[in-house]
Amino acid sequence: MLTIHLPIIGRDFSLTVLVTLGFCAGVLGGFFGVGGAWIVTPALNIFGINIAYAIGTDLAHIFGKSIIATKKHSRMGNVDWRLGLLSVIGSVIGMEAGRRMVLYLEHIGRVEGVVRWGYMLFLFGLGVFMLTDYITNLRRRNRPGHVSEGEMSHESAGTLARFLRKISLPPFLALPTSGISRISFWVIFLIFGLTGFFSGFMGVGGGFILLPALIYLIGCPTTVAVGTSLLSVCLMSAYGCFTYALAGRVEVIAAAIMLVSAAVGSQIGVLATRYVQGYGIRLLFSVMIILAGISVSLKQAYAEWQITLLETLSVYSVMGAAILITAFILIRLVLGIRKTGMTE
Repeated sequence: MLTIHLPIIGRDFSLTVLVTLGFCAGVLGGFFGVGGAWIVTPALNIFGINIAYAIGTDLAHIFGKSIIATKKHSRMGNVDWRLGLLSVIGSVIGMEAGRRMVLYLEHIGRVEGVVRWGYMLFLFGLGVFMLTDYITNLRRRNRPGHVSEGEMSHESAGTLARFLRKISLPPFLALPTSGISRISFWVIFLIFGLTGFFSGFMGVGGGFILLPALIYLIGCPTTVAVGTSLLSVCLMSAYGCFTYALAGRVEVIAAAIMLVSAAVGSQIGVLATRYVQGYGIRLLFSVMIILAGISVSLKQAYAEWQITLLETLSVYSVMGAAILITAFILIRLVLGIRKTGMTE
């Protein structure tokens, strides 16, 4: 296996792993509108990089990759620029709080376990919630007189979104790209503040929390949520990368290698959203983060029980999950292109 020396962490690392992680994270990030850190950060940690360095390195890679994917989504009309730019206000405050929490936990020697438990809680929680939502709407669609996918998307987000839009705390905003005529600024601030905190705390671009938040709390259409999430991820990861770099927790060579392969993958992932939309994206997203949660759980179990088999399974499961979902997206893309070509 090819290896490369990483001078900041002072060890050799697999070049094949970095390239594969970058490409898969690029495809998944462009397709789901997320940074892909729920795969990359735990994967780097599982393969032997300290969690604080894994977080900082992944944030650097996410920043560069998200610029490319956001630009392509913008051309497709999938970015609510007003909403995405507003994310800076809350997310920077949350990001700083999360970063300080990680450095404090690292200082007292408890960062590894706490961050992993945080991952497991959110990965399984969000995965099960979105999978349940998909099944519920699939059953509704199969009933006589079922609604269209666009109407189902509105209903699934309707209850929480309508409640939050009724909060009367000025100032109020209009977000026409997302189909929102009125929502309190403070609702947006709180949502981005929380996602910023988890971005700094767990090394994620915030996307795996922000995407469902945009869909279920704000009520954005799925494709607009994907593009807007990427814009927010880009802005949050830029700040996170800067602060972790100041703390000396970014392995620049590893981030650069992953970025090159991610640049290719993100173009493919964005293109695939033309052929898999709405609830198809939500289903794949829920499956993806549940699989990632399983891999983190296996790593935590190894840390507690020191059973070598568990560590081996955690390595193969995190890479297998990323490769499996990436392969499925590529297959759907190829089939979609072939079908479109046959109908033209």
